[in-house]
Amino acid sequence: MHPLQATGEETARYAARFPEAVANGFYRQAQEWTVSSLGIGTYLGAMDEPTSSGYREAIGEALRGGINFIDTSLNYRHQRSERDIGAAVGALLESGKVRREEFVVATKAGYLVPGAVPPDLVALPEVAGGMHCLAPGFLADQLERSRANLNLETIDLFYLHNPETQLSYVSAEEFYERIRRSFAALEEMAAAGKLRYYGAATWDGFRKQAGGGGGLSLTRLLELAEREGGPRHRFRFIQLPLNLGMAEAFQIQRETIDGERMNVLEVAARFGVTVVASATLMQARLARNLPEEIAARLEGPTSDAQRAIQFTRSTPGVTAALVGMSRAAHVRENLEVSFFPPASREQYLRLFE
Repeated sequence: MHPLQATGEETARYAARFPEAVANGFYRQAQEWTVSSLGIGTYLGAMDEPTSSGYREAIGEALRGGINFIDTSLNYRHQRSERDIGAAVGALLESGKVRREEFVVATKAGYLVPGAVPPDLVALPEVAGGMHCLAPGFLADQLERSRANLNLETIDLFYLHNPETQLSYVSAEEFYERIRRSFAALEEMAAAGKLRYYGAATWDGFRKQAGGGGGLSLTRLLELAEREGGPRHRFRFIQLPLNLGMAEAFQIQRETIDGERMNVLEVAARFGVTVVASATLMQARLARNLPEEIAARLEGPTSDAQRAIQFTRSTPGVTAALVGMSRAAHVRENLEVSFFPPASREQYLRLFE
């Protein structure tokens, strides 16, 4: 496995190689790291060699072109996406074109993945609906599989994948107890050097009101993290969908802090949690045929895909927008957003008029 992990100094040095993008605010702080506000996702695609070849080329193009934030999951394409990242990153590291400390790799665990299910764990009561598990032993097993697939000694960011899935099968109290146990285990894995940070990658969890219908309370998650890891706990990231058609994370005031109602982005900022946006193009549905008024109000970008990316990365409180890119040509086109500063808050709010 490749040793080392992303560092603040080296990610900043990576960004400095792209001075125009730096000047345009393309890079942001994510804890101690400097990361591109456009990340490459690896969710969609067939489980075949042509798709894998496309992803490997796209990842290489991304790392050479200025993107140093890579997102995947053990269950994406039944482990193939992780393995494609491992192969692409390995080739670049061997060529000396990038250094391991310059880029961030995030992956996820929670779903039972065909070919990656430990037989002694599937009967545990923590398995929800026969498809999802947060048990510490299961997470430890999945992390080892991800480390092997990615060929990385340390995973920079390890998410619980859609933990709110469990709320369809257990009470809220049981759910948060399961979260507490998983956080305790993840803190131990971090102390062992197997991961740097952990978080929650959600679909519904931060789009709904906290405490109702599958909505997660970020403040309660943070309390559990501090209980298990102290004030220097490693629960520092959340991922949620945010795009032109799904802006609930920005629009809904869902938790009360010191008497003030806040959206989840504001809560995260208050407590030093980095927010990563997924589904930026809503699985390519926002990559074309956007209303003309969107183009008029998002100055700079020249394609609908770029405009959708610009919207998400301009959302106050969002650090990076993830876009699935399985072709090098898509990477080159989407990277053109680095030519333009993010929209101002005033310009952004006009999009809701």
